[in-house]
Amino acid sequence: MSAKSHPTADALAAPEVIKVRSHRVACDGVGGALGHPRVWLEMGDAAFVECPYCDRRFVAADAESHEDERLAPGVYEGAGGH
Repeated sequence: MSAKSHPTADALAAPEVIKVRSHRVACDGVGGALGHPRVWLEMGDAAFVECPYCDRRFVAADAESHEDERLAPGVYEGAGGH
């Protein structure tokens, strides 16, 4: 079997990174049949949290803000922040 038939860590796409203002976020994947059960994630003292289902990484855009934030499919603003 050739080396090309086995994907490496470099060949895999990086998980999606979403900047958020809250240290508490909800994730349900892409929503609908392709999503996953909605889970609430808490960052605690960390600057990020990863979804255990889809590996999305939610990164705190501003450490001073601790407002509650709900992420609906397709509603976040991507890399520009949420």
